[in-house]
Amino acid sequence: MIPIGVVRTGRTDLEHTPVQAGANRAEEGTIELDPRFAEGLAGLAGFDYAWLLSLLDRPDRPGTLTQVPYLLRREGRRMGVFATRGPRRPNPIGLSLVRILDVDGSAIRFAGVDLLDGTPVLDVKPYVTRFDRPPGEPACGWFDAVDVVDGTTPADLSDESGGRRR
Repeated sequence: MIPIGVVRTGRTDLEHTPVQAGANRAEEGTIELDPRFAEGLAGLAGFDYAWLLSLLDRPDRPGTLTQVPYLLRREGRRMGVFATRGPRRPNPIGLSLVRILDVDGSAIRFAGVDLLDGTPVLDVKPYVTRFDRPPGEPACGWFDAVDVVDGTTPADLSDESGGRRR
């Protein structure tokens, strides 16, 4: 795989970057596509949301198959990597649901920042409600028991932070 562009955000430190795009819906960023791929953006402006697939190229430490997710730091509870959404993975591919604000030339302005500045972009796919939203109220495992305040970062979840988690 080759990156098709990079994400531009104001975030430079993993510990102070929101843990999920959906927990930071207001902050804006830009996807700068390599101009060779700009033609592929035709029609994307008609969508409100897109899936952003990225290469998480700067994990803070190597991953293991069980780890303590950011949201369970205070409890110290371990989960299997495939039951988490963190960056320390066998194949560090990020998945962010972002709101499309504008498509201009080879750039996509979006809201929902959860990536570091310069993160390589692997793909952008439109969110299609009919295909992407499952029926009913799907169970979300241990995430169902965790409440996250908008803008929560890993640093907010450490014991020393005083916490922003409710």
